[in-house]
Amino acid sequence: MAQTFSTPIELRFSDLDLYGHVNSVVYFSYLETARLKLFKGFFNDLTKKNIFTLVARSECDYKLPILLDDELIVSVTVTRIGTTSFDLSYHLHDGADKTYATASTTMVCFDNTRKVAVAVPECIRSMGE
Repeated sequence: MAQTFSTPIELRFSDLDLYGHVNSVVYFSYLETARLKLFKGFFNDLTKKNIFTLVARSECDYKLPILLDDELIVSVTVTRIGTTSFDLSYHLHDGADKTYATASTTMVCFDNTRKVAVAVPECIRSMGE
């Protein structure tokens, strides 16, 4: 069974828009922060081998606005693993009953030396089991 990784996100005043809530584009920065924390254990090793995990597709369904004083947690789960790509599912929430958004990304594993998609490494495959 796939594991879920959760991390708190610190909100910054600069994340807010004119309406006083987190700007919609900033949500994607929160997804990236959670993804990097999830990959932290092996990200440097893959990068040294010139294996990158690139965002091929990203989408977000906004449920409730996030305000500056809100608690924000992003939970990430590997939901699909293909040959050269995998999907991540995100839940942006307050740790209780509020869901601010749900999102997903399709990631492609890419050999930056040869400039080709490559098989999903075992370190990522093991997260989806």
